[in-house]
Parts: sequence; structure tokens; C-alpha cells
Amino acid sequence: MLPHDLFHLRTPGSVALVPDGSAAVVALSQPDEEADEYRGGLWLVPLDGSAPRVLTRGHADSAPDVSPDGRWVVFVRSTTGDKPQLYVVETSGGEPFRVTDQPLGAGQPRFSPDGRRIAYVARVPDEGRYAADGDAGAERPRLITQLRNRADGLGHLRDRVRQVFVLEVPDASGSTVHVPASYALTCADDDVDLPHWFPDGRAVAALLRRHGTREQDLRRDAVALLVPEDLTGVSGDAQVVPLTDADAGASLSLSRAVPAPDGARVWLLAEDVGESGRDFVAALTGLFELPLTAEARPAGPPRRVTDPDEVDLDPGVLVPVGDGVLVAPLRSGAVHLTLVGSDGGSRDLLDGAVVVGAAAAAGGAVVAVRATPDSAGDVVLVDTGRALTDWSAPLRATGRVRVSEPLVAHAPDGYRVEGWLTTPDPDRYGAGPHPTILLIHGGPFAQYTHALFDEVQTLAEAGYAVVHGNPRGSSGRGRAHGRAIRRAFGTVDADDVLALLDEALTDPRLDPQRTGVMGGSYGGYLTAWLTTRTQRFAAAIVERGFLDPVSFTGSSDIGWFFGLEYLGDPATEAELVAAQSPMARVAEVGTPTLVVHSEQDWRCPVEQGQRWFVELRRRGVPSELLLFPGEGHELTRSGRPSHRVARFEHVLRWWDRWLPVGSRSRDVA
Repeated sequence: MLPHDLFHLRTPGSVALVPDGSAAVVALSQPDEEADEYRGGLWLVPLDGSAPRVLTRGHADSAPDVSPDGRWVVFVRSTTGDKPQLYVVETSGGEPFRVTDQPLGAGQPRFSPDGRRIAYVARVPDEGRYAADGDAGAERPRLITQLRNRADGLGHLRDRVRQVFVLEVPDASGSTVHVPASYALTCADDDVDLPHWFPDGRAVAALLRRHGTREQDLRRDAVALLVPEDLTGVSGDAQVVPLTDADAGASLSLSRAVPAPDGARVWLLAEDVGESGRDFVAALTGLFELPLTAEARPAGPPRRVTDPDEVDLDPGVLVPVGDGVLVAPLRSGAVHLTLVGSDGGSRDLLDGAVVVGAAAAAGGAVVAVRATPDSAGDVVLVDTGRALTDWSAPLRATGRVRVSEPLVAHAPDGYRVEGWLTTPDPDRYGAGPHPTILLIHGGPFAQYTHALFDEVQTLAEAGYAVVHGNPRGSSGRGRAHGRAIRRAFGTVDADDVLALLDEALTDPRLDPQRTGVMGGSYGGYLTAWLTTRTQRFAAAIVERGFLDPVSFTGSSDIGWFFGLEYLGDPATEAELVAAQSPMARVAEVGTPTLVVHSEQDWRCPVEQGQRWFVELRRRGVPSELLLFPGEGHELTRSGRPSHRVARFEHVLRWWDRWLPVGSRSRDVA
């Protein structure tokens, strides 16, 4: 890829099926160069293989859900300058009409089983906050009393709590459809998330922190919100029935709760965060079954169906099918689609070098959104594996897509390390030896995957061989693999990435004397750490890095638990934390470094990058600081398109300066 090939990237999001199983509705997003934002729309994809057609266009449309009679699609529409609102359109086409007018926007829409109602969530601002025509700087001061009070990409949370609402679907037979009234089911003091209707339509399952110690731990419960037949006068006082109960000792942090079609159980995705409620390090997301009584009350505690030490599930994929459920296990760089029964038996439906991002089932059909090494994602019919779309065709047509090769290495202690090697086009750059860049992912409990990755593609197109993989600490290989670096950052993880690089450098196409290293977030940490440990790299790029665990504790949105659980407490374990801190060893760095950070990053706050840059410059290390205004931690994935292109251009400029393609091999001090 060239930097501007970013505008060829088309990425599908969530998918829904028409109830008779004849067609899928999927949201598609694409960067718009002229508008400098993301636009796309909904597509109707017939399952018989006929041509997909556009259902909506010109806006950022997402999160579709289809009515039980198959006539309507409700979705979220974001338009320039306005808050996202819910719209409804006929599956046969036509002009969408708006059904919400929430001051801070609406999301997560779900049709009721009879199609008469839609449940959704919306943030409700405190009085005097977030007025569209107000002066934010003139608002009264915020008194912060909770540890969880802000989030990267959003900002302050507790003065705009997310609540669940219900609306009656309006009559659309006339020429004008008025926005109907919405009724708040909840008035909670913490966010309520991910509503899913029970099959009888009398309640909505949702996620909510409601236990007494919710400000000190990571637990989150599932609840049932009872929905009255008459919504008139309902204003946040719906009855709340606990489905799980942290106050009673449950140690789960729920990421999804979906009732089964027969109403006999609720399927849960959750992490077990232990007795402390904060033991999140490599806590695998598991599938739980919660049996219900005839009165739709819990008939006992949730039962874990999947292995707590080996099976880690994508927290966004949970689709009930008959008496089973579809889930998406992470496996060594892949994300598969698996059908799990209530007896714990399982059957893979999609496997191999694929990354499943969403799935839906209806009318006897199952579809999924599947990415591959040469596709950013397409809709596939699961029973045949046949792709029904080819949205990455324009990118492949450039001739600039390179397919990565599997790479296996062994660390000094014999541990198996898995990754990939991507080499430049030999027709353009010859057989090598090529300069090589070691790329390190964030997380750390995350994984690089088989899916087409714009970062790797752009570097390979510029003439670099790229090595990237999943060292200890990553997800996808079980709990022990992920917990291997707890209280040991910069140990076996550093050994693993260097082993992967050294194995790749035995390939004659790569130049062992010309290497660079780069990474973001935790990858920024490990990049910086490596430059305190070795001078082998010609240069480095440290992006949105976690660089000083001491200041991170007080400045990051997750600082109150992340570093404390992973590295230790700087106040009581200063030597242990310092032994894992790049900032404590910054005087040992001599590698030229480009520091990249976003000014509104609240995950790894900008002070982390600024201080790293200042410390390097003070010591005479060649370094630059590249700051992006208005961006948060997700710049490389969802930042303003022009900023993503500019970032690529600066990355390539930096490497061209310190690791030029075509130069002869040279020793690096």
C-alpha cells in the first residue's frame, strides 16, 4: 500500500440477517478523502449469490438490526456536525426516517420480538453540561470522586451516563414521520450497555455496574430490565432484576448478555477477574450459561462452558442458535467461528487463516464478516464458506498487496514464538537483502492476526521486510501465555520478539545489518525498552507509548489498575516497577527515535511521549516528536483519514532517513 491507498480500504462492521435467511444487512465504512471523515452505508447482501445493493449511502451508517417481519432496518447514522441518531429504512429501499433526537446521540438499537418497539442506549447529560450551543469552558467545575471517571476517545463519563431507552416504532404510512417519544428505562449512576430483548418482549437484558465496590474493581453484572406494556410515564424507574450479582460474590466482568430464543437461559461472555475484582491480566473471555426459571429469574449461578485456561473468545461475537450459541475463539493469530452447545460440545464453522469480526443467524442461515490475508473483510455464507462480497478488490487491483509468510522461532529458553514475515515485491526491489523492521503490537493482551494489515502493507510497499508476531503476553494462546509477563514486563516478551527477528534474519532476502523497530501503546513500551537494552537498531519509532508506569498511574484513564496489576505498585514496590520501566533506563538509549503521540490520548497520555522525547533530546539522541491534534489513542485505526495518511508519510520519511532502502549493508553501533 501507498499511504493514499488508505482510501481504498473498505471495512465491514456488524451484520444482521433478514429473518427468513434470504439476505444480510451489513454496515460498510470507508475513509472519504474530500470530507476527511469516514462514510459508507448499509448494504443488502442476498445469500443466493446475486449482486449486493446499496441500502443507504453518503453517511456513516452502522449497527443495523432487522425487524422480526423483515420489513424494517434500524441503524445508527452519524452526519457531519451532528450527534449520531437512530434511523429506520425499509429493507426494500427508500428514504430513511429518524426516530431519536437525543442531545448526545443514540446507539445500540434492537427491535423487540414483536417489532413494535426499539430498545437503545443514549448518554444523558447532567444539567448545564454539553449544551450544543454552550461554552464548555464556562461550565461549572467537575468534582471527581470516582476512579473511573473518563475514557479515551470520549472524555468525562460520570456527568453523561449511558441509559437504556425504549421507543414505539412510528406509523410510516404517511408522507411525514415524526420522531416518536423515547422512554428511559434506567436512571443509573453508571453506564448501562448492550440491551438485548428477552424472547417474550417483557424485559431487556443489559450490562450494569451496580455493586457496592464498583468504583474499586472491574466487575460488571448482567441485569434484566422489566419493560411495562404502557410506556407512558416511564422515566428511568423500570424494575431491575439481577442476573449476576457481584455483591453476592460473583467475580465476573460481563462483556455481553444475550437471552436464548427459548427463554430458558441467558448466554454470557465474561472475564473472571478473581476475588479482588481486578485480576484482569490474561483473564480469558469465556462463555457462560445462566439457566432461568419459568419466571425468567436466575435458576442458579452462571456455569462456565469453555475452558478458563485455554479458550479466549472475542467479546463482541455471541449469537444464540437453537439450544447453542455462536462464538469466536482467538487462536494463534486467527479468530474462528465456533458453534458451542449447552453441553460444552463445539464444532468449528470457520477456521484456518481467517479473522471473524461479526456473525448473524436467522432462517436456518449463518453469515459472518471474515477478514483474510488479502481482504479487510467480506460477508461469507458460513455453511459453504463462500464469500458474498469482495470489498477489498479495489485495493488488490493496485497490485500492492503482499501476503505474509508464517514465521516460527524459539526464544532462548526454548519457547515457541509465532509470527509473520512480509517481504517487498521482488519485481520492484529485487531479491534483497532488504532492510527489516520489527513491528510490535499493543495490548499487551492482544494479537496480530492473519487479516490484511495496512501498517505491514505500507512498509512492504516502501521496500522494507516486516517481522511481526505474538510474544508472550499476547492473547490467542491461552492464559499462561498471556500471564507470562505479569510483573515481568520487558523480560520474556523482549526475548520473544528478538528471537522472531533473529529467525527472520536468517533468510537471505533480509539484511541483518539494517534493522529498525517500532510499535504503539504496549508496543511503544517494548520498542522503547529494547532501545534501552541494545544498540542493534538503526532507528526506532515509539508511538503512543506506555513509558513511565509511575506517572501513568495518575494520568491514564486505566491507570488506577493497569500498571498496578501488570507491573506492581510504584508506591510500595518501587524497585520492581523501576526494573520494568523504560523511563528509569532512558539514559541508556542511543537509538535515533521518532516519538508519535496524540494530544487527546487519555489511554497513554501525551505526557508519556513528551517526556521520552525531552529526555532523549537532553542527552543528544537524535529524536523528533510528532503530535496529532484532536486525536486519541485510536489514531492509527480510526483517526481522521488525513491524519492517518500524514502519519504514514512521516513514518516512511523517518525510515528513509535512518534506514534507507537500497543502501549497502552497514554496521550499526
